Amino acid sequence: MHSTQEKHRFKIVTALIETFGFSPWFASLVALFLLLLAAAAVVWVWLSAPPRTLTIVSGPPGSSFQRYAESYQKKLAEEGITLKIVPTGGSLDNFMKLQDPDSGTDIGFVPGGLVTGEPPPALMSLGSVAYQPLWLFYRSPTKITRLSELAGKRIGVGLPGSGTHALTSTLLQMNGITGAPSTLVEQSSETAANDLIAGKLDAVFLMGDSAPTQTLRTLIRAPDIQLFHFAQADAYVRRLEYLNKIVVPQGAIDFGLNLPAQDVVVIGPTVELVARKGLNSAISDMLLEKLKETHGNSSLLQRKAQFPAPITTGFELSADAGRYYKSGLGFTYRYVPSFWVASLVNRLLVAIVPIILIMIPLMRILPIAYRWSVQLRIYRCYRPLLRMERDTQGALTREQARALLERLDEIELDVNELKVPASFAYQFYALRGHVAFVRSRLNHAAAA
Repeated sequence: MHSTQEKHRFKIVTALIETFGFSPWFASLVALFLLLLAAAAVVWVWLSAPPRTLTIVSGPPGSSFQRYAESYQKKLAEEGITLKIVPTGGSLDNFMKLQDPDSGTDIGFVPGGLVTGEPPPALMSLGSVAYQPLWLFYRSPTKITRLSELAGKRIGVGLPGSGTHALTSTLLQMNGITGAPSTLVEQSSETAANDLIAGKLDAVFLMGDSAPTQTLRTLIRAPDIQLFHFAQADAYVRRLEYLNKIVVPQGAIDFGLNLPAQDVVVIGPTVELVARKGLNSAISDMLLEKLKETHGNSSLLQRKAQFPAPITTGFELSADAGRYYKSGLGFTYRYVPSFWVASLVNRLLVAIVPIILIMIPLMRILPIAYRWSVQLRIYRCYRPLLRMERDTQGALTREQARALLERLDEIELDVNELKVPASFAYQFYALRGHVAFVRSRLNHAAAA
């Protein structure tokens, strides 16, 4: 029969008392700790679930950044993830929005060279996704070979806030072109391209972050418009470490028209996909997998499988991205078809495995340690009992027998005060049986 107090105890508390012999308050404390640990694991699994919606800052409509974002949007939708695309004025605008914690932005495109000094503490890079070449189209009957030859010309340098404007300003300053007699015109790529074709400008700098692809195709086919060949590309790349030398092969744009008519060298940074710190690790892996699908094929400016790549300039590569580039998707994501199921399994493993690794040694050590302590208490009662039994081997007077019985009463009192768990009931009752056996011999001796 169970007492009323025992009936009101939780089963786990009763199990701890009966298995380990804990006192009720200590067993309750251990049970509370285990329940809190389990609750913390459940809360962590819930809070660490990947978000179902992401926001990306791209670039102007029609830009290469916009096209990249739309490709990600379609591929992520297949996994049940909604990607919201926010058009911007270009690279610098992206960078500013990513730094603003109130913008609601999660990821965005930022080309190399925008960040100088210490890496922004709130941002991290997921790696580079493509080259971002700087295109220079100019109107001239003869070829020009150096940027310094643009001095005194009317030059379209892009809108402030675009990667075109930032890089063009740096290159022109390196060539001594900062203003008059040159005219630096800040306007959109489409307007600048139309003005170049109309003869209102002499040269136009364009980059994919702010120029639609159609604008580039129009200019390269326009009569009297030439594409600048950066003959000093190696020198620019050495001076500005974030730049790359990029070769556009002959005929790569149009085989039939042989455009360009010869290999053309351009320069430009790589484009990084930058995220705010705290991006969910599962989302990071999924994003990189979709980046591989979008950017992994060969194209006009890159070889197959060249991007995405762990190339960063000005940002720290995220730990999750670094792990992905080394070993790819995790085990669960590779073999479980559903992203959400794989994410749940992975989070459960992360939450449960450490607890198991801690609890298994404890569950092995605690019973052994407790069993030793209980056995030591039982052995302490056996020692005087064994000595007393040896004293009964010879002839005893009544007085001696009665004295031994009094000592046996003290031993029995100690035995009755022992608190042992139910798992030690056999040894406990065996000890009481041995006490009764010695008492029987002493009673017999006292009666004789």
